[in-house]
Amino acid sequence: MTRPYLALGRAMRLATTSRGTSIAARPFSVLRQIPRRHLAPVSLANRVPARLFSSTSISSRPSGTVDEELFAKLQHEINVETELGEHEQIPENLKEFLETSQFKLNDKDGMEEVELIRRFGDETVRVIFSIADLNAIDEKLDDPSLYDQEDLPETGELEASAKRGASTETRPTDEDEPEYEEASEPAYPARLNITIEKSTSGALQVEAIAQDGMIIVENVHYHPSVELATAQTAEADWERRGRYVGPPFGNLDEDLQVLLERYLDERGINTALALFVPDYIDYKEQKEYVSWLKNVKSFVQA
Repeated sequence: MTRPYLALGRAMRLATTSRGTSIAARPFSVLRQIPRRHLAPVSLANRVPARLFSSTSISSRPSGTVDEELFAKLQHEINVETELGEHEQIPENLKEFLETSQFKLNDKDGMEEVELIRRFGDETVRVIFSIADLNAIDEKLDDPSLYDQEDLPETGELEASAKRGASTETRPTDEDEPEYEEASEPAYPARLNITIEKSTSGALQVEAIAQDGMIIVENVHYHPSVELATAQTAEADWERRGRYVGPPFGNLDEDLQVLLERYLDERGINTALALFVPDYIDYKEQKEYVSWLKNVKSFVQA
């Protein structure tokens, strides 16, 4: 016997299940029936662009119009300088000084400054000079303001004087001409920064010039510590500038000047050093110039 309320519950569950199935399946059938023109188009901005590769190599880019001409000129300058051979081997006089003196040479390629260092008892003696002094001399010689043009005669006056001299005088033969020895060029001044250090007593700093085989002392400074005398910092330089440096060397008593010069001479600050420094500056400047030419040529060629 079937109970009425059980039949009624079964009928309600069947109706609910049938309705749920038809409702859940409806969206798929509706979606399939939507025309394609109503669908939202895909944005081009959302697409992942394909990577583009250039078929042109970087090395095949055309070079400048002056590159080849500049490269050839640099090579020509290198050939001219290397034919002299002055930079390849250290000259004998420089080698002799380094072998006979007790100074050790510290010379780094590409740097302007050169250092000579030696021991003297419990002291350390340093001499620093730079090839920049040679470049400074060249710039001064090229300055037209050094020459007084007002004292020079005009070109017309020179030509007229030459004609008068040719008409009244007979040109002497080679046998009659006196022989003159070529005057040697005066040595340019090379600045020396000399430091004599004692680990427990500070340091003496001497500013001097090497020229014509002489050491010309300009100033003698005392520093209470080696660090203050040798430190290459802005703070140390500022402190050195603020300290009392003493009177100019030329204002000292003559006997005191002589004794200080003898004091330096005993430590190797002498005529041999004064001759070595300008010659080594010439040698190093030539060597650095050839190296500079080669570096620039390699850069242009790359």
